[in-house]
Amino acid sequence: MRLFLWIVALMAAAIGIAVTARFNPGNVVLFYPPHRIDLSLNFFVVLEVALFAFLYFVIRAFSATIRMPGKVAAYRQRKRERDGNKGLREALKALFEGRFGHAEKAAMRASELPENAGVASLIGARAAHRMRQSARRDHWLAKLADDNAMKTARLMTMTELLVDDHQPEQALAAVQELNASGTRHIHALQWSLKAHQQAKNWPEVLRLVRSLDKHRALHPALSSRLRELAYDDMLSDSAHDAESLQRVWATVPNADRIKPYVACRAATALNARGLHDEARLVAEESLAADWDDRVVRAYREAAAPAGSAALLMQIEHCENWIHARPTDAELALTLGSLCLKQKLWGKAQRYLEQALSDAADPRMVRESHLKLAQLHEALAQPEEAASHYRQCALATIL
Repeated sequence: MRLFLWIVALMAAAIGIAVTARFNPGNVVLFYPPHRIDLSLNFFVVLEVALFAFLYFVIRAFSATIRMPGKVAAYRQRKRERDGNKGLREALKALFEGRFGHAEKAAMRASELPENAGVASLIGARAAHRMRQSARRDHWLAKLADDNAMKTARLMTMTELLVDDHQPEQALAAVQELNASGTRHIHALQWSLKAHQQAKNWPEVLRLVRSLDKHRALHPALSSRLRELAYDDMLSDSAHDAESLQRVWATVPNADRIKPYVACRAATALNARGLHDEARLVAEESLAADWDDRVVRAYREAAAPAGSAALLMQIEHCENWIHARPTDAELALTLGSLCLKQKLWGKAQRYLEQALSDAADPRMVRESHLKLAQLHEALAQPEEAASHYRQCALATIL
């Protein structure tokens, strides 16, 4: 429809011009002494139009010639951008597909475009790392050393890759630089936690675990396991003497002290250094909050001297507990052992035999037989003692 209207308009214009030109008797005189040129008005109009068209095309050609270098440069820039963006897309796709060689090559093409150089370098570093090419990885990251806009991304990538490469010292240096810049987001804390874990810097691991727990950034099972590993290393360190162990224990929060795995390790370490009173207190507080056989075992190892008020108090505690847990073999073994130490022969035999009948663990069977053998030996009953010693030996072999 639009084309038809244009054709009608052109035809009308042509008819109008033809009619006007036919009945136009005017003329134009160009006089430049001694020359004189006479032209009809119609011919003069045609010349003017032709001259205008000629000048228009000449000016357009000149302008296009002037703009040509700029257009060529813009075309080349657009081509570089297309190629660079295409290379960046291919690099990302190859990285996610696991084709790390292709990803690194595509990253090289993408890095030719300055706007993509930072991201391309990170992709190239990750690809080289996956191929275990540490030198190339470090070369990619070194390209970003002076790029402030990519500083956080570079340090986060360095931390992640160095932790994965089991280089905790270098990873912690990157974390320190990251913290100095004021960046403390959750992902940085998580990688910092892994780096400190590899470096076995357990006090810092505990601090980071508590911080991440506040943000619910750790699975409860992982948080519990990391705490257990940290406390196990801190409390089981053979370099501790009694005083240094107590200083370490004083730094443990009250909420963690009553947890079974912490209390068990603390009581065991305190017992090993002769701090039996402190070990008993730790075990009793933990058992009051959460019952656990490991803590009961540590409580048994913290037995007070025979005839002391502390030993009688231990027996009283165990008797109260066994009313609530009559089938607990570990508790029965503990109570029988304490009664044996106090020379309460009847109670000792009854609870040790109960422990032996309820025991499902070979360790408990072996220890119950040993305690019963010691009991009968103290009562001058050599045959019964010998029988239990044999049973203990068989349990050890099996």
